[in-house]
Amino acid sequence: MDQLENAVRRGLRVALSRRGTEYIVVAVRITTVDRHEALIGFLPMTGEELPFMLRDIDHFQVIN
Repeated sequence: MDQLENAVRRGLRVALSRRGTEYIVVAVRITTVDRHEALIGFLPMTGEELPFMLRDIDHFQVIN
């Protein structure tokens, strides 16, 4: 969790895997969605923000 919070503060990219699909997003914020914590990531290719429920993330890596 500390790594994700640091990525949000510094606006770093995060590579993550959810249900077999890999994403590379810019960490925007950590919030709650339906009473569960979620990472909001910005997809530079599409310009949209997507919520990634922390419980659904298989693995992640902060990219400097």
